[in-house]
Amino acid sequence: MNETKKMIHVAAYDTMADWEVGHATAHLRTGRLHRDGEGCEIAMVGLTREPVTSMGGLRITPDLALDDLSPERSALLILPGAELWDVADDLVPFARTARAFLDAGVPVAAICGATAGLAREGLLDERAHTSAAVQYLQAQEGYSGAARYVEADAVTDGDLITAGPTEPVAFAREIFRRLDVHRPEIIDAWYRLFSRSDVSAYEVLMSA
Repeated sequence: MNETKKMIHVAAYDTMADWEVGHATAHLRTGRLHRDGEGCEIAMVGLTREPVTSMGGLRITPDLALDDLSPERSALLILPGAELWDVADDLVPFARTARAFLDAGVPVAAICGATAGLAREGLLDERAHTSAAVQYLQAQEGYSGAARYVEADAVTDGDLITAGPTEPVAFAREIFRRLDVHRPEIIDAWYRLFSRSDVSAYEVLMSA
């Protein structure tokens, strides 16, 4: 791996919603939206290094196990949604790792069911956030952050990014903003192109 590139870690577990992170990982890796054109390294992190199967049927072999992940060697942790967030406690270690990342000042981005895992861990109580709906989070034991819930496509509060299940493009937009991959107007144009098919946005991207 190229040690000069930022390292992005993406959680990988059975039933993960693979499409929810695709916009972010593809553009981070290729560097097409980066001002320097370099891109980032993407590493998949599993509970172990045993293969997992996504909700879409993709078989993924993690690059490292969660116990080997250190915030100091990461620029961002991305937590996709998954059926497992709602039906079992298997993914609790990922929520606890998210706490360690936030405590260390390293960004965490959670979408869909992963926001419920963070809610149960108490990580949303003092931070502005969003999800599928506030009622979804209120059903989670340990959550008391309804006053900080925001009705928005995606929300960034310091080092925490959250989004609901229908907003993978907005989720990626907030990740790009937090990592400062390009000027705000370029990231905005990317969002308009991929979320609204805005042809005028393409011209802005080409000018960059």
